Amino acid sequence: MSQQDDLFKNIVSHCKEYGFIFPSSEIYDGLGAVYDYGPYGIELKKNIQDFWWKAMVQLNENIVGLDSAIFMHPTTWKASGHVDAFNDPLIDNKDSKKRYRADVLIEDVVEKYRQKNAKEVEKAKGRFGDAFDETQFLATNPNILRNQQKIDEIEGKFKTALEAGDLEAIKQLIVDLEIADPVSGSKNWTDVRQFNLMFATQLGSLADDSNTIYLRPETAQGIFVNFLNVLNTSRQRIPFGIAQVGKAFRNEIVARQFIFRTREFEQMEMQFFVRPGEEMQWYEHWKAERLKWHKALGFGENKLRYHDHLKTAHYANAAVDIEFEFPFGFKEMEGIHSRTNYDLTQHEEHSGKKLRYFDPELNQHYVPYVVETSVGLNRTFLAVMCNSYKEEALENGESRVVLALPAFLAPIKVGVLPLMKKDGLPEKAREVMSLLKFDHQLFYDEKDSIGKRYRRQDALGTPYCITIDHQTLEDNTVTLRDRDTMAQERIAIDKLPEIVAKKVGWKHLL
Repeated sequence: MSQQDDLFKNIVSHCKEYGFIFPSSEIYDGLGAVYDYGPYGIELKKNIQDFWWKAMVQLNENIVGLDSAIFMHPTTWKASGHVDAFNDPLIDNKDSKKRYRADVLIEDVVEKYRQKNAKEVEKAKGRFGDAFDETQFLATNPNILRNQQKIDEIEGKFKTALEAGDLEAIKQLIVDLEIADPVSGSKNWTDVRQFNLMFATQLGSLADDSNTIYLRPETAQGIFVNFLNVLNTSRQRIPFGIAQVGKAFRNEIVARQFIFRTREFEQMEMQFFVRPGEEMQWYEHWKAERLKWHKALGFGENKLRYHDHLKTAHYANAAVDIEFEFPFGFKEMEGIHSRTNYDLTQHEEHSGKKLRYFDPELNQHYVPYVVETSVGLNRTFLAVMCNSYKEEALENGESRVVLALPAFLAPIKVGVLPLMKKDGLPEKAREVMSLLKFDHQLFYDEKDSIGKRYRRQDALGTPYCITIDHQTLEDNTVTLRDRDTMAQERIAIDKLPEIVAKKVGWKHLL
């Protein structure tokens, strides 16, 4: 097992041990790729969602919110193309009986070549130091050029096969690349076939009278079918956006890597409606804005990258992913798509209702174009955990596990810790709780030694701890401990609201 595999395993264990994420229905041996968020997981998830909502809705006068239903009229999914085109290419290994997404198997090979090039660059940086010219190196190094040629060759064949819907060509590419089953090492593959990812269910009390409907595979269609409702009630004018956070459901072929790919997940989506012909400038705008938001979560430049789609979806004329480097490699967190006017036009056609905008400046009606930003809340949660989890060796020879979460995201902002359970210290600590609890999520703990309590809060990601001791009773000051530096300073109790608010605030980030 690699060092990165060990790291990811430790992160998964940490999530359960400290009440962030539990396997769903665990007392019944669980349900594959479905998870429950525990006491601290739900707080972290809510904080990420709130930060997205503030960045999208609160700070933009021309973006409003919506919460559409999970169940929608079945014609919705016919109009959107999901009934006919929402498929993933599936392939089975005949020996291991394991099932895989054919596209992911091929993309993993491409990623290995990219990682080889990244290692070549890192080695060269170490060798040449400040004199290193990365642009020239990428353009001239034989190993880099050989790997890039292989990447271009694979992606070229793959793109051609995808655009033609040629499943035999995809299978042949897997054979030609000598891709082996990661579990068994076998190369004995079935043919590739398409698999529709939507969950179907029945609406109605009797089977004979019921209609087949679907659990929504994306939240976007709820926005499109409400386009006129929102336009007519919110006094918005193009360009404007509609934002939504909600659950979506996909019957994933391979649900793996903890909460990265699950069958029930949450999306944070914004559909931005623009004039036809202006979509690409807004596409570039939202690419930049969304990358800035991810950086505000504490992700460094080297942890994020853009990845253009080899083949755009049937509704898009441009598409890019923002990828994060998880312990298992760079993977998609957010997609930015120029969806053209496909969705509104399709819903016009299938519903018979006009979904048009009258532009007073142009004095004409038109179907708006749409730029979409869609980020997975669960994947962002996982990225934040992976980025924050640290195992540190301390100067005194001890070690600690710490979640170095950005303070504004931390599930618990402040731990309130009376040094002892007597001498009036718990009562004084409760006064501090009352002073701060209306503004911040707090944790009161009086059990075990103060050192053990600090370690517990470090593992939860609590950025600050307040310790109440006997000096507090004399001069009304407390010790404020910083999680990351472990530095301590003496603070007057009446100064705590101002100081804590400044330390855990988010305004400076955007």
